[in-house]
Amino acid sequence: MYFLKKALLVLMGLFLTAFGTKLLTVSHLTFGGTAGISTLLTFSTGISWGVWFFVINLPFFILSVKRLGISFSVYTLLCISLISLINEFLKIAPSPGMHPLLIAIVSGLIIGTGVVLVLNNGASLGGIHILAVYMDQHLSINRGKTLFLTDFIIVISASLMVGFVHALYSIVTITIASYLAGKFKPQGTKNDDENDLTLEAQA
Repeated sequence: MYFLKKALLVLMGLFLTAFGTKLLTVSHLTFGGTAGISTLLTFSTGISWGVWFFVINLPFFILSVKRLGISFSVYTLLCISLISLINEFLKIAPSPGMHPLLIAIVSGLIIGTGVVLVLNNGASLGGIHILAVYMDQHLSINRGKTLFLTDFIIVISASLMVGFVHALYSIVTITIASYLAGKFKPQGTKNDDENDLTLEAQA
């Protein structure tokens, strides 16, 4: 029953994250991490976001196996696959009357909530999230700070493609999402957290 509850929460988190990133894509905004890189590649190649997200995350999956253990890595691979599929089937019509700043805020809240549900229940969304979990567990660097810094760099780089103003709106999204991810962590000791995240390997 406990496992089923965690699985349902992770699935809910994946749906929310996919919905948020899809909303950003149709609004010509972007995000950080591998999600943001996938969005930019979608803009430039026309190949779907889900395909790019899956391909880009494969090298990070290998790193996860070596550093964070097989259980965490398997959960993460499943999450990467599921969010790619969910994003492929989600259909969101663009809303011309909705201001990009409002879209950025709403997307940040949705994605941040989704990330919290995934990370707090034993998995990650791959890519930078693997790095964030590792640094949080082994170096005591808040995962929200890691996510914000890496996402900030990616979004600023993306300004060349989506425009400076849209990049600024995207920074609003990653600020909100990173804050939520760093704020709402599982309570307990370090060992409790490691058990929750099924981290088997030590640095």
